[in-house]
Amino acid sequence: EGGNIGLYGTLSLSPLVNPKNEDGTWKRTVKMATDEQYIYPKEVLEGIEDLWVQEDKAFGSYNNVYGEVKIPGIEGLKYRANLGLNFRMSNGGSFKGQGINEVNPNTTSSASISNSLTTNWTIENLGTYDRTFAKKHRVNAVAMYSAEQTTYNKSAVSARDIPAGYFQYYNLGHANGEITVNPSNQAYQQTGLMSWMGRAMYSYDDKYMASVTFRADASSRLAPGHKWHTYPAISLGWNIAKEAFWKDLLPIVDQLKLRVGYGETSNQSVDPYKTLGLLSTRPYNFGPDTYATGYYVSELPNTNLGWEYSTTYNYGLDFSFLNHRIYGTFEYYVQDTKDVLLSVNLPSTAGVGSYMANIGSTQNKGFELSLNGVILENVNGWSWDVGINIYANRNKLKSLASGADRDETNWWFKGHPIDVIYDYEKIGLWQENEKELMDILEPGGNAGMIKVKYTGEYDANGKPTRSIGPDDRQIISLEPKFQGGFNTRVAYKDFDLSIVGAFKSGGTLISTLYSSSGYLNMMTGRRGNVKVDYWTPENHNASQPRLIWTDPNRNARSESDRYLESGSYFRLRNLQVGYTLPNVWFHGLIQKARVYFNAENLFTISSYSGYTPDVNSSDVYSRGFDEFIYPSNRTFMVGLNVTF
Repeated sequence: EGGNIGLYGTLSLSPLVNPKNEDGTWKRTVKMATDEQYIYPKEVLEGIEDLWVQEDKAFGSYNNVYGEVKIPGIEGLKYRANLGLNFRMSNGGSFKGQGINEVNPNTTSSASISNSLTTNWTIENLGTYDRTFAKKHRVNAVAMYSAEQTTYNKSAVSARDIPAGYFQYYNLGHANGEITVNPSNQAYQQTGLMSWMGRAMYSYDDKYMASVTFRADASSRLAPGHKWHTYPAISLGWNIAKEAFWKDLLPIVDQLKLRVGYGETSNQSVDPYKTLGLLSTRPYNFGPDTYATGYYVSELPNTNLGWEYSTTYNYGLDFSFLNHRIYGTFEYYVQDTKDVLLSVNLPSTAGVGSYMANIGSTQNKGFELSLNGVILENVNGWSWDVGINIYANRNKLKSLASGADRDETNWWFKGHPIDVIYDYEKIGLWQENEKELMDILEPGGNAGMIKVKYTGEYDANGKPTRSIGPDDRQIISLEPKFQGGFNTRVAYKDFDLSIVGAFKSGGTLISTLYSSSGYLNMMTGRRGNVKVDYWTPENHNASQPRLIWTDPNRNARSESDRYLESGSYFRLRNLQVGYTLPNVWFHGLIQKARVYFNAENLFTISSYSGYTPDVNSSDVYSRGFDEFIYPSNRTFMVGLNVTF
């Protein structure tokens, strides 16, 4: 429940208008210069609780059954069958009474219902051979065949002018207005995956290890002739600390294991039927009161859509010192991905918005270091453990399927990360004493307007030879320098304290707050919810450009990186304090009891102006885009753990 109220509606309300009437009652709407908004304080919402409903209810069942049998006469050989049968059905309903959340109080009531069913079956057949010879030679081999299928079906209906509020979204057939079955709210899709796999592993005395894998997958999501992909993997391990020549170092270095691996993986994560393209509907008028529904191509088909696959070289080192008091892992990898699956935007002249394709190849390089240590181990009742991990990744686009070095429409550039900003770089604001230069670079511009970086040539007098144009746009990376986390636990006798944190250095966030279509900091001055350092004739050292609502030229260049902010932050994610109660209190009835206080997301140190710098979780937009990401909840909890 409760999907009606969003952050946009709350934060975009003007703080400059009184939401109450002279008699103290709440206004229904607040009218501003350019818009009028419905208001919803707590008291109003409680009064319309039954007239503004949005509910989703779901029921699911997830079932796994397996059978395993040892093959007679062959020690270590087994056959196993895994069967998964799952389903999930959901029912949704919404109702909005007359005039609710509308400027016009006579707006007709509306309601809708939706139903969906998802079913999935999976079958896996595994043959396993696992045996140790002469106590030192261990062999493990697995052969697998698996298949799975998922079916999804959804339907939805909406209606207007519900006879009475207590009907809500039940029995839409009694609606006085039109009942609509929107094609875009109906869905059916079925997908399948078939796989073959073989793997063999060998270990000698836990000192030398080798593994070889071969796998083949077929996906129904991809085009005929491109459904199958096969790929191998191999890894080697050397436990150096097991060698005889290492015995003299064992008191200092008690574990040192070197790992090297090469493998291929694949990805078929595209929506079903992308190979077929997409038709959308549009009504066409014929006369004053009749229309027909027409169809147009909204997404092109791709009969060559195939697997995205990656080859990875991975190098790892596991280590431990001083009888496991200091231990950790270092990983370094190089991953090359070919036939990357992405939606390709097309220019408006194409008549079609986009299509799904294998657009090119990319490369990722990175490392991860994990280090843990036991600083104190029951020293006069004190114990102290610490841990930290740091990782970094560098991504670049190696090639485009078209053979070109750049695709400006989709912001793809060879040699740069696949997620970038392609825009003008803000270097300041134009001032009144710069009119001569401004007339060259920004003809018709004015003081207080954004000044962007110029990349063109200069004449003999040191003046630019042209005005600012598309060639001055910059390629701006979103990648952070590094990021990671840390944890520590301190205990004194029966008291303990644990802390978990996270951090990121560098990177770029795309703030909707300051973007050209920002919903709070609009350059028209329509709303003033955010304290903004605007340029004025009296404030030349401002960080933000002048308001343009009364500017006849309306040319404060909004297409610049003014909406880009640093992604660096430090966050205390979790803090917990606990106390283990003395056992003598329970006379043997309870083995152990511990009370604790837990706090999450206590504070974040960041210069970011939005809700939270953790915006990379959004999978709808490009990495780093803050599209109304909801703030992290600060949670406090008291608990009791009891062991009998």
